[in-house]
Formats: sequence, C-alpha cells, structure tokens
Amino acid sequence: MEEKKFKRTTVTAALPYANGGVHIGHLAGVYVPADIYVRYLRLKKQEVVFIGGSDEHGVPITLRAKKEGITPQDVCDRYHQLIKDSFKEFGISFDVYSRTTSKTHNKLASDFFKKLYDDGKLIEKETEQYYDEEAHQFLADRYIMGECPHCHNQNAYGDQCEKCGSDLSPMELINPHSTISGSKPVVRKTKNWYLPLNDYQDWLKKWILDEHKEWRSNVYGQCKSWLDMDLQPRAMTRDLDWGIPVPVKGAEGKVLYVWFDAPIGYISNTKELCDGAPERFGSWEKWWKDPETRLVHFIGKDNIVFHCIIFPTMLKAHGGYILPDNVPANEFLNLEDDKISTSRNWAVWLHEYLHELPGKQDVLRYVLTANAPETKDNNFTWKDFQERNNSELVAIYGNFVNRALQLTKKYWEGVVPACGELQAVDRAALDEFKDVKAKLEAYLDAFKFREAQKEAMNLARIGNKYITECEPWKVWKTDPKRVETVLYISLQLVANLAIAFEPFLPFSSKKLRRLINMADFNWSELGSTDLLKPGHQLSEPELLFDKIEDDVIQKQLDKLSATKKANEAVAYKAEPVKKTVAFDDFEKLDIRVGHVKACCKVAKSKKLLQFTIDDGSGTDRTILSGIAAYYEPEQLVGKDVLFVANFAPRKMMGIESQGMILSAVNFDGSLNVTTTIGAVKPGSQVG
Repeated sequence: MEEKKFKRTTVTAALPYANGGVHIGHLAGVYVPADIYVRYLRLKKQEVVFIGGSDEHGVPITLRAKKEGITPQDVCDRYHQLIKDSFKEFGISFDVYSRTTSKTHNKLASDFFKKLYDDGKLIEKETEQYYDEEAHQFLADRYIMGECPHCHNQNAYGDQCEKCGSDLSPMELINPHSTISGSKPVVRKTKNWYLPLNDYQDWLKKWILDEHKEWRSNVYGQCKSWLDMDLQPRAMTRDLDWGIPVPVKGAEGKVLYVWFDAPIGYISNTKELCDGAPERFGSWEKWWKDPETRLVHFIGKDNIVFHCIIFPTMLKAHGGYILPDNVPANEFLNLEDDKISTSRNWAVWLHEYLHELPGKQDVLRYVLTANAPETKDNNFTWKDFQERNNSELVAIYGNFVNRALQLTKKYWEGVVPACGELQAVDRAALDEFKDVKAKLEAYLDAFKFREAQKEAMNLARIGNKYITECEPWKVWKTDPKRVETVLYISLQLVANLAIAFEPFLPFSSKKLRRLINMADFNWSELGSTDLLKPGHQLSEPELLFDKIEDDVIQKQLDKLSATKKANEAVAYKAEPVKKTVAFDDFEKLDIRVGHVKACCKVAKSKKLLQFTIDDGSGTDRTILSGIAAYYEPEQLVGKDVLFVANFAPRKMMGIESQGMILSAVNFDGSLNVTTTIGAVKPGSQVG
C-alpha cells in the first residue's frame, strides 16, 4: 500500500476520568508513549498538536460524588486540577489540557448530536432497563451490582466484573441491587437514541481490515473480532442527571452517553486551543477536517472499540471530519504481579510519586517505556524500577557521561579537544553509532517506543565500551595527543545522547545540554561527529542520575503491603458456620481460664511456645502452642488465657502438652490469643 503523506498531525491521548488521580498504568498505556511521539515530531520540526483533557461526565464521577457527599462538579474541579498539575510536572507536553464540562465542549457536543439527529442518522428505540423505585431513576450499568454469572464474584458491576474481567450486561447479574439505595431494581421501559453501527459494518470492514493492516496486531485483531460479528445499534443517550442534556424535544432527564460525549472532547479542546491562539495554531478545522492532517489516537486496549469503531462511525455519520490514521493502543500494566485497580487503591499514583520521589520523573518515564505493554500485558515492580535506575541509567548512561566530562575537565579544564588521526578502534566506535538516527526513526515511526529507547541507550553502551578499550587515563602519560582524539569522540557521543534521549527523558536531556553548553540542537544532526567544536567550553560536571537506595524502595513496598492488608480487611467475610452440633457435644469440652506464669520458646522449634499455666488446681500445667511466629514469649506472661483442659496429653519435641490454648485467626492470617476482659480466677470454666 502506498504510504500516505500528511502536512500535519493531530495527536490525542485518552481523556482520564476526573474521579481520581492518574496512575502508572495510565502513564505506560497512554501518556508516556504519546508524549514521546509528540516530542519526536516536534524535534523533526513537524506541525503537530497534542490534545488532552479530563472526561468529566459519566457514572464514575457521580459515584465518587455520592461516596464523598459532594456534587459531581466538585469532584471534577478537584481531580481535573490534580491530573492537570501532575501531567505538567511529569513533563507530558500537551498543547492543551481542557475538560468536558467547558462551555465550548458542551455546545460542540450538543451540536454534533443535533446534526446526527436532524440528518436522520440516529434511531429511536424503546428498551427495558433497571429502575430504582426508591431513588426514582433508571440505573446506568455502574449503578447496578450483583453476582457475576461467570466467577460468582458478589460485587460485579452491571457492565463488567473486575475480578474475572468479563464484560457484562445488567440483566446477566444474579441478584442485582441498586448501588444508590441498595434495593432490588425493577424493569421498566425507556426511550433512547441509538447509532446504528450495523449500517456502517461493511464500510468499517473495508476501512479497517483492508486499508489499515499496518495497525498493531492487538488493535487490528480486536477490531476484526467485533467486525466478524453482527454489529448492533449502540445507545448514544442515557437516563442520567449528570452530563450534557440531549438537545431533542421529549428527551428531558436524558444526557449524552459519555462515550459519545468524551471523544468529541478531543475536537472541542482543539477548538479551545485554536480560538485562544489562532496566530500560532490556525483554525481548529484544519486539525480535524483537512485530509492532509493525520489523526493518531493513543489509548489503552479497553478503549479500542470506542476509538476504532464507534467514534469513527460518529465522524463518518456526521461528515466532514478526518478519520484516525493509527490507533497505537497498548495492553495493560500490572503492579507487583497484580492487576492495577483504582477501587482497591492498588496503584502507584502519579501525584504521590512526584511528592515521594522528587526529581525522578525521567526514571519513571524510562522504566515505564522499558516495560511498555506494547503487544502484551507487562508488569511493574519496585525492585525492577530500582535495578533499571541503578544498573542502566546510573551505571551505563550516567557513568559514560560522567567519565567523558570528568576526564575532559582533568586534562583540558573542560574544553573540547581537537580530533587527531583516527585509529581502528575510533572508526569502529563511529561506525557503530552512525546509523542511530535512521534506527531511532524507524522504531518511532512504527510506534515501537521500547525498542527506540533501547537504541538510544545503546549509544551510552558504545561510549562506555570505547572509553574502556582506549584507557585514556593510561595513555595520557605517554601520548596526550591520542587522548585528545579519544575524548573528542567521547564528547560527540555525549552530545548525541542529549538529542537521542530528548523524546524519552526530557528532564535529564535538558540537564545534559546544560552540562555540555549545548543550548540549541537539531534532530537532523543526530549521528553527527562534530556537534561540539574544538575549543568549546563545557560546564562543571555533575552526576546525571543518582542511585536509588534500598530504603526508598522498601517504603514503597511497605505502602503497597498496607494497601493489600486494608483491602483484605474491607473484603473480609467470616467463614460459614460449621454444621450444627448437639449441645451435649459442646458440654464435653472443658474450657477454662488459665494465668500465664511463664512462657518460653521450645528449643529447635520455630513454631512452638511452652506455657506454664496456673489452672487453679494448685499444680502448674504445661501447654505447648504453635504460635511462636505471632508472639514473643514475654508478651504473654501475666495474661489470662482460655484453654481446653480435658484434651488427652500429647508429646511434642519431647515435652508433654496438657491442653490447647485457644486463639482467633484474623482475616490476614495473623493470630490473637483469646483472653478475658476482666480479672477472672484461674480455673474458672467457660460455658
């Protein structure tokens, strides 16, 4: 297929819901790769706009508002600002970051729907939906919970089970209930407007399956699986009170479906940008209606259907708009071998990371790109984060830069020396990196950011190898002229690194340019061997990256461990009561109160503690209990505990145990010895 030529590029990044912060899954799946691509296009002096914004309608916003007892707008205002500030501090270089509650968006989305309605592109359908009689409203999918029919999770939503990942419809749930009132919903008829996707199926098949075979296999495959089935009309309106009102007579109490509303936010945010700076960006229509503009959506895999099938159908039905040329969707990033979940707070939140690890933006950008889930789900661990920082950014990239700058300072007071006669080792090093620009561009143009970053890091590997082979600190004593050549070539590699890493690590690239006094550069110069001229003065050397110590990582692991325990506490349900027994059977047990006179660990046993118990008989009783992992012996001395007195004696580790200490096992596996609230005489019976 002949490659299409474009004059400019519109890049969008999925609009995050303004009901919480942004986490590393969002960053790895959408925002870091989008930012890398946009920075790359800007470096090539290409015309590009980078569009972002907050998605502020839909049920997740209202759920958060109800939970906190505030209005949906309060929720939006808080999290929109938090997300916007976090993106800015992290270096996500949007040209505009707006919101779907803006007046510009409200009008554009409303007008878009009205045109489809007026042109007869929508169909009106009456369907049965769940209705909450106590709350007096129809229930959107996320307002309904029940038992998943597949894995029997009791807390599945009406659109998805977060435990097994199954897509659901509310009618599939077992024993559904309203999350608003808790009552069992009833089925009622309601009217909504639908986009007849089935009318566009043949067009979608040709446009995607025939004309976009270059799309990533995960994107193409998911689209094909949908298109191989019969597409059905999709509701574009909802029975809700939060959102953009449906601009049609008789649609009172209904709003635009959030997945109709949100992607139009890309357009309205572009309009807002262009209206505010027309001299720089021109008309918004050239970014959305000119066939010479390329449209690229960066999204996660859960949004593929909306961006590849539903939104393009909306644009096609409306007419006049360009369609996405590529949708490089990523798979999911897990956290410490567990699925990231906002509801369980199992995430690394960007705003918290920026506060707890200040100045480490590029470290996270580097690790997320190195672990990018481009074709399959991947995993983030704090140990890998530490290892990549210490073994790659510090030991390879930072080490090479520091060696080159420190040696130049030592031998030439930080002035770039002249290049003398080249030897075989010099030519070999130069030959290794001469194609870096072509290799980087091939990967970046194909949205293979993980491989592109590897190629950039390879420059530092070449540099380290070159300096080690040449040993300038030894040669200086006998041949200073030779060292001039070695350091000249090394410094050219350093300058190339500043350019090559610019799309990936903008903060450290800026710092490196300051260290080598390279204020201006051009992407076209990447691969050049004369970026720093002889006589050019360098700045005082500084370390480019710092080692991350174990205690920093342990704090993050402890934080996740506390989250896991909190989740287990919330999710805890007592085991079902055992089979009924006769009261006579219970009476056979002689449970008594004993006073712990002494307690010690049993030699050669990791599990056992040995108790000396005053049981009220006048003769001390010895009991062994396997609770050494939960208590130090001194914690139990002086306590009144419950024990079974009439079990037959049993020998363990050569010691006779005369009973059993009673303990309660907690939800997290911890254990608590049962004691009395007040003082009770030893030997008192329980019953």
